[in-house]
Amino acid sequence: MSYIIFLIFGLLPSIIWLLFFLKKDVHPEPKRQVVKIFLWGILITLPAIFIERGMFDAFEKLNLPYFFYIFFGIAGVEEILKYLVIRDKVLNNPEFDEPLDAMLYMIIAALGFAGLENILILFSSPFNFFEMLFISILRFIGAVFLHTLCSGSLGYFLSLSFFEARNRTKLFIAGILIAVISHGFFNLSVTKIEESIIVEKNLIVIGDQKTFVFFTFFLIAILIGLAIFVSLGFNKLKKMKSICLPR
Repeated sequence: MSYIIFLIFGLLPSIIWLLFFLKKDVHPEPKRQVVKIFLWGILITLPAIFIERGMFDAFEKLNLPYFFYIFFGIAGVEEILKYLVIRDKVLNNPEFDEPLDAMLYMIIAALGFAGLENILILFSSPFNFFEMLFISILRFIGAVFLHTLCSGSLGYFLSLSFFEARNRTKLFIAGILIAVISHGFFNLSVTKIEESIIVEKNLIVIGDQKTFVFFTFFLIAILIGLAIFVSLGFNKLKKMKSICLPR
């Protein structure tokens, strides 16, 4: 029974966001394709774990600062893998027929990725019911939302690239940089916040208050900034004509 609860709490944040973004699509995507991309997002979480572990060992041997691993070994790996799913499974698919599709499917893959990530976190520690609920809520407004927004930002630039063939490479680079940098700074903020918190006799104490406050506001600013960007991108793409062609 506990395994089922882990699955429910792990996938629920992703499913809620998935339903939210699907409602924004004026021309609904085939349910089979949505489920397929969501499952592919789940599957790429596994190779991401092994690649990230390998890169951690490599960065450690090279004696590089942890800062580099956060951006290149985690954020870079995850954003590129999510993109590869869409490039392989969507961009050359005949059903890819409107500008919004690239952005929407990037978000769907990201939600699948974040869903399994949630499940693995819940399985890794002996949380009780209320702790799982609290973690699920935190990840709903934090990590899951972050994955969604970063992939949505890249998807926006992918969509624009179909209208500006000459700038396709530049648009892709801009999109992947925004996704990776935003993801990296989010992870860095979380790391700094965790480092500023001290647990003493089952009590949580904020050790470095300045660091805690700064990176908490920085983290919130990243999410708000990305949310505004993705929302504006959705509205812009909805107004574009459906002239997308397979690459």
